[in-house]
Amino acid sequence: MRHVAVFEDGHPVDDATATTPAELAREDLSPHHVAVVAYDRPTRADVLELGELLDLHPLLVEDLLHGSQRPKLERYGDALFVVLRSAAYLDDDEDVDLDELHVVIQGRWAVVLRQGDPTDIDWDFSALEQDPTLLTLGPEAVLYTLIDQVVDGYFGVLDGVSTDIEEIEREVFSGDAAVPQRIYRLSREVVDLQHATAPLVSVVEALRAGFLKYGTTDELQTYLQDAADHLARVNSRVTEIREVLGQILTVNATLVGQRQNEDMKTISAWAAILFAPTLIGAIYGMNFDHMPELHWQYGYPLALAAMVALGAGLYVVFKRNRWL
Repeated sequence: MRHVAVFEDGHPVDDATATTPAELAREDLSPHHVAVVAYDRPTRADVLELGELLDLHPLLVEDLLHGSQRPKLERYGDALFVVLRSAAYLDDDEDVDLDELHVVIQGRWAVVLRQGDPTDIDWDFSALEQDPTLLTLGPEAVLYTLIDQVVDGYFGVLDGVSTDIEEIEREVFSGDAAVPQRIYRLSREVVDLQHATAPLVSVVEALRAGFLKYGTTDELQTYLQDAADHLARVNSRVTEIREVLGQILTVNATLVGQRQNEDMKTISAWAAILFAPTLIGAIYGMNFDHMPELHWQYGYPLALAAMVALGAGLYVVFKRNRWL
C-alpha cells in the first residue's frame, strides 16, 4: 500500500492529481512544495521503481531492499537515508513489537518505507497537517516528525514494561516457579528495545551535525534538540529497567536458594529421625549366635521403646531448631 501527499507552504494541496510516485515524479515541485510518499511493506518492484524515479545510488537501493537493520544514518550524494525502529508494547504477551522504518530525504521528497507490521506511526499525515508551519521547514521536517513519534512511542512501551515489573516484584515472594522465566523473557524484550533506542542517539547527533553543516533552519534544529532530550530520557529509563530486572532476578535466585535450604533441612531432619530406629533394628537383625539381648524377656519392648524415644527426641530437637 502506498500513500502520496503533496504539501505547499505546509498545507495539503487539495487539487493534487498525483496518486502514485511515478505521477508525482512528473510534477513540477517548487521550493514551497514537499512531496511525501509512504509505503506499507514495499515490494521489491516498489523499491526498484523508487530508485529509478529518484535516481538513487545503487547501494541505497540495496539498503532499502533489506530489513532487520539497526537505526543508522547514511548519505548517498544528495540523498539522506535513515533507519528508525518504532515500538509498541503488547501487554497480554509482554512482548515489545518492533517495526522498521526506512526514510529517504532527497530534494523536495520525503519517502518513508515501513518494513514490518503497523505500530502507532501516523500514515494519514494528520500530525503534519496539525502543524503546517513545521512543513514549511522542508522535507527534513517529515523526518523529525517520525523521530518524534518513534521516541514518544518508546515512553508507552516503558510504561507497560514498568507495570509488568511491579507485578513481577509482588510475585517473586510468592514462590511461583514461573517467575524466573517471566523475568528472563521480559529482560530479552528490554534488550531488544535497547537495540532500537541506543543507536538512535548517534543518528540524532549526526542529524544535528548535518543540519548545521547544510544550513537547516534554527527552528528545526530546536525541534531536533527536543527529540534528543526525550531520547536521552528513554535510554536512561531503559538502562534503569535492565538494572531493576537484574536485581529482581538476583533476589529471586536468593529466595529460591533459601527455600531449597529449608527443604534440605526438613529432608535431613526426617532422615535422621528415621535413621535411629533403623539403626537399632539393623543391629538386632544381624542374627549373631551370641547376642544376649535377644534372650532378654523384655528385649523386644525395650528395643521398640528405644526406637520411639530416639525418634521423638530427635523430632523435638529439630522442631526447636526450626528444621521441621
